[in-house]
Amino acid sequence: MSGQRGRVLQVRELRSGYDALEVLKGVNLEVGEAEVVALIGSNGAGKTTLIRTLSGLLPVRSGQVAYGTTDLTRATPMQVVASGCVVVPEGRGIFPALTVRENLKLGAYWRRKSVRLDDEIEDVVARFPRLKERFGQLAGSLSGGEQQMLAIGRALLAAPSLLMLDEPSMGLSPLFARTVLQVVAELRNSGVSILLVEQNAEAALRISDRAYVMERGEIVFDGPAAAVRNDPRIRAAYLGDVSQEGTESLAGQHAF
Repeated sequence: MSGQRGRVLQVRELRSGYDALEVLKGVNLEVGEAEVVALIGSNGAGKTTLIRTLSGLLPVRSGQVAYGTTDLTRATPMQVVASGCVVVPEGRGIFPALTVRENLKLGAYWRRKSVRLDDEIEDVVARFPRLKERFGQLAGSLSGGEQQMLAIGRALLAAPSLLMLDEPSMGLSPLFARTVLQVVAELRNSGVSILLVEQNAEAALRISDRAYVMERGEIVFDGPAAAVRNDPRIRAAYLGDVSQEGTESLAGQHAF
């Protein structure tokens, strides 16, 4: 963890899954203060299972999850959010029958006694001006890109110190995808830590400080994002660089 400081998400030997199926098989991962950490891997590698476990939606079978001095291993979703760890799930999870403003207000639900709601909503929509134009519109009528902006904006109203994003650019036009990833970089610059699960590995690695590669429920490679991005095995396996060779298993390999 050289160069990292402050509060840090620490995941140690994490195992989790569904019923009899164990998906995560001893995952080790860290996110430091004010950094973007990318998690890449093929479909079915266990990335979404990891996010669901970290957010309290799936129980930890063994291992430990901590954020700063707070043990989140057995935490409920509400306790995870209260600790400062907030997730934007795959599929966005907005409430289509509520207006844009009503969706945003729900992000501050657990903070409602102390929040300056109107001011904080204004701060959030300053990042996404399109949302302000649609305050009274039903969320279900928004485009995919607008819904993703809404999902991120709602998460920001929970005042996260760590934001976990699961496939934020999935299904978006190139313009909206660039906008979303630009906001991720801006949030890092404002002090928010980001755990980014992203199908566009090239784009994710360009804005990340560090990266992990997951295969079959295990972290098989990690290091500075630039080193991961330039590794020929990563380029061949995940970045579509067919000119590179060396696509053998990455298990046990580290860039550090």
